[in-house]
Amino acid sequence: MNPRQQTILQMVIDNGRVSVAELARTTGVSEVTIRQDLNLLERQSYLRRAHGYAVPVDSDDVEARMMNNFPLKRRLAMAAASLVQDGETVFIENGSSNALLARELAENKRVTIITVSSYIAHLLKETDCEVILIGGIYQKKSESMVGPLTRQFIGQVHFSKAFIGIDGWLPGTGFTGRDMMRSDVVSAVLDKGSEAIVLTDSSKFGVMHPYTLGPMEKFSRVITDDGLDPDIQHALERHALQIDKVPRVTSA
Repeated sequence: MNPRQQTILQMVIDNGRVSVAELARTTGVSEVTIRQDLNLLERQSYLRRAHGYAVPVDSDDVEARMMNNFPLKRRLAMAAASLVQDGETVFIENGSSNALLARELAENKRVTIITVSSYIAHLLKETDCEVILIGGIYQKKSESMVGPLTRQFIGQVHFSKAFIGIDGWLPGTGFTGRDMMRSDVVSAVLDKGSEAIVLTDSSKFGVMHPYTLGPMEKFSRVITDDGLDPDIQHALERHALQIDKVPRVTSA
């Protein structure tokens, strides 16, 4: 996705409905070029076209969150993808940044992806990437598998790295999540002992949610943005976590 297409996508996210003519004026290209961009973005499920307009996708969860602050989340995904080598098998949990990571890996590397997210599995259906979708109880809103069967299936597969999304972190609680069943799945993944990597933007730090996502010592790395508070970074580093940061805003 080039910078113009990122601008188009952000305008659609911010405004909800944007005409082809307005997109052409804002980006300084012809309406023919805009239509070509919209066709590409629609094929990739980033937006929809409707009678001379571009509108957001019809989703209230993963896709909608993925489109929110898309450029930053894509930089996070690319940073995470750089840690994965051809031939690896990796676990990718649910979440918007993780979905972008899965797409980045599937399109650019020869890997096997294990996931509990039916959304991620569907996202990769046109790629050559091998996908293992873990079964269990289907959470419709999050499009993810949870429950005791999911824990059992996770115990039967092996992976070198696990990419985990979080909802919050505080010094007294560690990494936390909003959903009890999803938190239980993360606990099962951490029990495998593979390299556990948190993938999240810095807004999640300093926030608490009810359910703990496993002991801090089971995580090895955090990939976030440079908006991370220095005091929080130092607290994370005291737990021997490696911190990788990408810029929130790139220079023009």
